[in-house]
Amino acid sequence: MLTSSAIVEAPLPPGLTTAEAARRLASDGPNTFSTVSANPWQQVLANFWAPVPWLLEAAVIVQAVLHEYPQAAIVFGLLVFNSVLGYLQSSRSQATLAALKTRLASNASLRRDAAWVILPAAGVVRGDVMKLCLGGVVPADARILSGEVLLDQSMLTGESLAVEGGAGVQAYAGALVRRGEAVAEVTATGERTKFGRTAELVRTAHAAGTQQRAVLLVVRNLVIFNGLVALGLLWYSLRLGFSTSAIFALILTAILASIPVALPATFTLAAAVGARFLAAAGVLPTRLSAVDEAASMDVLCCDKTGTLTLDELKVADVRPMPGFEAGHVIAFAALASDEGGQDPVDAAIRVAAAKNGRIADMPTLVKFEPFDPNTKMSAATLASWPAHRQERVVKGAFAAVSAVALPHPQAAKSAAEVQERGYRVLAVAAGPPDALQLVGFIAFSDSPRSDSADLIWELQRLGVRTVMVTGDAAPTAEIVAAAVDISGPVFSGSMLPPDLTPESFAVYADVLPDDKYRLVRAFEKSGHVVGMCGDGANDAPALRQAQMGIAVASATDIAKSAAGIVLTTAGLGGIVTAVKEGRTTFQRILTYTLNAIVKKLVVVMLLVVGLIVTRHPVLTPTLMVVLMLVGDFLAMSLTTDNVTPSPQPNVWRVGNLTVAGAGIALCLLAFCSGELAFGTFRLHLNLGALQTLTFVSLAFGTQATLYAIRERRHMWCQWPSRWLLLSSVGDAGATTFFALHGVLMKPLPWTIVAGMFAAAVAFALLLNVVKLPLFAGLKLS
Repeated sequence: MLTSSAIVEAPLPPGLTTAEAARRLASDGPNTFSTVSANPWQQVLANFWAPVPWLLEAAVIVQAVLHEYPQAAIVFGLLVFNSVLGYLQSSRSQATLAALKTRLASNASLRRDAAWVILPAAGVVRGDVMKLCLGGVVPADARILSGEVLLDQSMLTGESLAVEGGAGVQAYAGALVRRGEAVAEVTATGERTKFGRTAELVRTAHAAGTQQRAVLLVVRNLVIFNGLVALGLLWYSLRLGFSTSAIFALILTAILASIPVALPATFTLAAAVGARFLAAAGVLPTRLSAVDEAASMDVLCCDKTGTLTLDELKVADVRPMPGFEAGHVIAFAALASDEGGQDPVDAAIRVAAAKNGRIADMPTLVKFEPFDPNTKMSAATLASWPAHRQERVVKGAFAAVSAVALPHPQAAKSAAEVQERGYRVLAVAAGPPDALQLVGFIAFSDSPRSDSADLIWELQRLGVRTVMVTGDAAPTAEIVAAAVDISGPVFSGSMLPPDLTPESFAVYADVLPDDKYRLVRAFEKSGHVVGMCGDGANDAPALRQAQMGIAVASATDIAKSAAGIVLTTAGLGGIVTAVKEGRTTFQRILTYTLNAIVKKLVVVMLLVVGLIVTRHPVLTPTLMVVLMLVGDFLAMSLTTDNVTPSPQPNVWRVGNLTVAGAGIALCLLAFCSGELAFGTFRLHLNLGALQTLTFVSLAFGTQATLYAIRERRHMWCQWPSRWLLLSSVGDAGATTFFALHGVLMKPLPWTIVAGMFAAAVAFALLLNVVKLPLFAGLKLS
């Protein structure tokens, strides 16, 4: 019998010459993949080029022109804060590519000038002859010429079982050699390998977050409306004969009133609060935007191996032949299994044999013979039984074992029945060497996680459709899908049909890494917010492309760095936790955004009303900065508020949100305008006092509005959070103190301030009634 080493020592091709290898290296490039990293300063400066930064920069310039340097410094500080925060959340794909590199071989054994040499893997070229050895990593895509190896390619292809590699079989870069030795010819290097294409997909994959689009739309709507109002203010102030400095001050006030300064920071703070809760629950967001995306996710593409399953090969079924019992089949197979090897099949058999217990009439092992690539079997010699003679047991593929065993009429039918169920099947035969009998068949499967079915059901209840995406064959995928309650049509193959939607198929089998990536993109293009759950390098492009990439606890570093959320504890319950907490965070952000729209519309329109009523600006740039700081601090405390998560996936309806904000803004404008008119025509206050009154009415009125809109139902349905209450008291206290003592403004009598506070309470109760039909009609309830 020839050994695997004998096969490797067969006549070898001479390999490339050093000169030819150098020529191909210059032509094809090194066996690496590119990792283009942006200059850090360019990344920082890029965060200053967006709608919100533009408005902040304009405000800083105008304030500098007016020599209001303290106010300019405050606004510039907010601008820098937002930019730094954005920079810290960048460079995600670079981290993923760095993790991918750790999976590549650093050196390779190559045949150069008819001799074996060890060279850096980066120097491998197309046409090189290389040696694959036990425990090594395949440095490039190659076709095996001779020898036999067991290749673990699960991290690349998604196949749950290691692949037997003999002459003619393709081996991929990054695969781990678990057994044997072989000689192969390189067919592709660098970015042309399967591994390189995966890395390129990771580098280019990007999904624009729903939150990012929402911010841009909100800012756009505010800029368009308030810009038109500011032009009206400019025209009217010129009609009134304002001086240049007075016009500049008025326009600066309008610009400051138009900027949702804290909008990006509040979105980040709300996500950070949600991320902190998730981390305590065993779910680690690797980028804060993933918390928001969890709220909007309506489709989850889930890998099978290591995600829905345990990635642990187990004996699923035993089919004994007539005259034998299941215990005999397992016991004989254990005798023909390597006790200390890395073969997952042998390990599963040993576990099953240990659970089955000792069989009384079984022979004892004399000699174990490891897997022979020639015969496709492992074997063992047994002690005499029962007549003091040598017996033999073999274990391997059905075709190989049936060829050396006595024929049995039921054998082919029994093997086909098990194989049709999607299991990997091994046959076991035992007896005298010249009269081996089929003992039975053993079926192997990767068992589903105990919580997978509950996860699928809970996600369905929350409005999230789960689709299985796997590199395994369709029969195997169907077994697992049925076990975890995923039902629907099954698609098999890498030629994905056009115009895919999540409802097209429930299971996608026999797919490659770039197929998973394309599938996620197809679902996103059809208007869905897609989550991708996986554990291996083959999942990295799809994890990176998905709005919500999820890596399970057992995932590789590559998958974890590509994902937006990493489950740090065993099981998949963290996905449901992430969805619920994401929807809680979404409701907080929604309330803040609505409140921001209302404030930005009201302040600018109130400037117009004040100019018409008093023929003077009713707010100064200084009062506007104070109002921004105090009001934004209160509004940002909404990120901790007690809210009820929505039962279905959230959607940013910016148009509806803007309409709702405009409706509520009209109510608040009427409230503030009424108080301004009362102070002007009834109390006959001077300009300085009217400016203070306007400041107080806006402070109290926006706080009343906030309490009215924080709940989609009646405002008293849920008690506010402690931080919101404390911030509210601080805001009201600071406003009252400034107004009574004349800090940065003219003082007002306490009776006027108290009356305005009482009016704000009454306004909140009235607005609570008005908002209910408005929210219901715009689907915000």
